[in-house]
Amino acid sequence: MITHPDKVLFPDVGITKGEVAEYYASVASTMLPHLRKRPVTMERYPNGVGAGGFLQKNLAKGFPEWLERAEAPKKGGVVHYPLINDARSLEWMANQNCITPHVWGSRAPKLYQPDVCVFDLDPSAEDEPEALRAATLEVRDVLAELELPSWVKTSGSKGFHIVVPLDATLGFDEVAAFTNTVGKVLVERDPERLTLEFSKADRGGRIYVDTGRNGYSATFAAAYAVRARPGAPVSAPCSWDEVEHGLAAPRTFTLRNMSERLAEVGDLWADMPRHARSLNKAITALSRG
Repeated sequence: MITHPDKVLFPDVGITKGEVAEYYASVASTMLPHLRKRPVTMERYPNGVGAGGFLQKNLAKGFPEWLERAEAPKKGGVVHYPLINDARSLEWMANQNCITPHVWGSRAPKLYQPDVCVFDLDPSAEDEPEALRAATLEVRDVLAELELPSWVKTSGSKGFHIVVPLDATLGFDEVAAFTNTVGKVLVERDPERLTLEFSKADRGGRIYVDTGRNGYSATFAAAYAVRARPGAPVSAPCSWDEVEHGLAAPRTFTLRNMSERLAEVGDLWADMPRHARSLNKAITALSRG
């Protein structure tokens, strides 16, 4: 049961807590395969997105006993992350005023072995869609040179997430090192458009190739997650053809148009796990230059 369903969470478009919960219920069968067994950090907005929110990863006392969780060691203790494994858990999450579930790149019980690696493109200027589109395709093409198939989704914020499915045989350190090396290759090829500089002051208007989503306990917005941005955009899987032809932009898909979207194209990431593979060959190729 959703408490206070009439609470407005997106004041710019009048979207309520009840509508957010209805959205997550409507996409549960599509979204859950991408969420299951992944530790979740909840981005919560108890008073709506205009009032500020907070991130919560550790389950506090009073949370339901039936909710599955993953224990992840940290310095000086353990973090108890919620696992959103079924529709009941997804409804519970929405009732916590969680707008966005952010997920690990690994799944329990193999918490130290990611089954995806992620490249997050973060443009300095949002009014240059052609540059972002070209950069996104560059990531795809470099990965293809390494014989790695990739999938893409809108971030629901400013950029795109490019994802490679993995066979979960390598650890976070090895996967992070791989993505960092790919990031360097990308910047070497296109230094005027791309950068690895974390600080916005040092980016010089370039697109940040964020490879930091691939470390232990690092997260990224889950596929089909709503983002706490004006209009309630969704981080939605899209096709490479849509990116190439400008049919998908970072905030094209929203809470209110995703039902129509899914009815039209279904889950574009449905078969991604079947293409999981090892990075060993790609790592060897990179080491040879």
